[in-house]
Amino acid sequence: MPLSTAIPRRRGVLAGAGIAVAALALAACSSGSTDASGSGETSAPSDEPLQIAYISFAVANTYDEPMLAAAQEVAAATNAEITVFDGNLDPATQATLIEDVIASGDYDGMIVQPIYGPAIMDVVAEAIDAGLTVVNIDQILGEDFTSGATQLPGLASNIVFVPTILGQKLGEQTVEACASMNLDPCNVAYLHDLKTSSVSIALWDAFSEATAGTPVTVVAEGETFWNPAAAQTAVADILTANPDIDAIVTSDQGLQGAVLAIGDSGAAVGDYLLVGYGGSQWALDAISEGIVYSDVIMAPATTGRLGMEAMIAALRDGNDMGDVDPFADFPNNGVMTPDTVDQFTGEWPG
Repeated sequence: MPLSTAIPRRRGVLAGAGIAVAALALAACSSGSTDASGSGETSAPSDEPLQIAYISFAVANTYDEPMLAAAQEVAAATNAEITVFDGNLDPATQATLIEDVIASGDYDGMIVQPIYGPAIMDVVAEAIDAGLTVVNIDQILGEDFTSGATQLPGLASNIVFVPTILGQKLGEQTVEACASMNLDPCNVAYLHDLKTSSVSIALWDAFSEATAGTPVTVVAEGETFWNPAAAQTAVADILTANPDIDAIVTSDQGLQGAVLAIGDSGAAVGDYLLVGYGGSQWALDAISEGIVYSDVIMAPATTGRLGMEAMIAALRDGNDMGDVDPFADFPNNGVMTPDTVDQFTGEWPG
């Protein structure tokens, strides 16, 4: 799709709450408020509509849809209007869209969900210098994929998952799964989502570190491209070439394809240990049904809600929320198992 055809979408129409409502109540006490730094700058009056640009990773994505919907809930409840710009999995497109937002002068704030953080750091810095309030969500905005700390000065808030933490948990769960069957060695097929992406590389490195010196032995690798059909093909090839596979480790989309490939092979799903990440409704159901051993959660709806709440707090009362851990309130260190699955809600379909 040419950049000129990425038409922005306005006015989310859902309802929501959270810290944004508190920020709105504070702002309602007067026509404005002094910012948190005491500089004397006033924030927007509570009855003034806010214009928020939302730079999406990819609008047509089952993981991103609930993130945007949750942000729209908060916006609708706090007299804010969202215009959505679709990055469509292209960092260059995102950079151009951000430049368009800056040039328009139409927006009070901008929420950024990077496709590849290093590629847009400079243009996001330009947005901050131009006076836009910027909140970063979901993906790391920077070059260090081992930390959730802000890497670009001037952000109002930074609400992200850390690939290395996700990879470490995934590795630990794989070790536990293999131990549950007393497998030594435990032959693992590992499917990257996109092997060359920085996120996938960081996740793989952390997984490898967590499983080093254990019976876990990765004997085959593949890619899912976040697509169950692609994963089905990859797993089918892996199982044909490696009949001694004990476990399959990948994202929720990858596991969906793996289940299909196992069925096509004539084997039983129960013959394999399946360990995933994503925290989707599909994974929740699969754990409940005994298909998947465990799943490390991701939280797109929580992230979208927190991101817009932080934006409203910054614009309405000048309160920058800084670094926010979207997983802080989840049980069992954010890992769904048969014993803990009833404590979770799938935040996206899978």
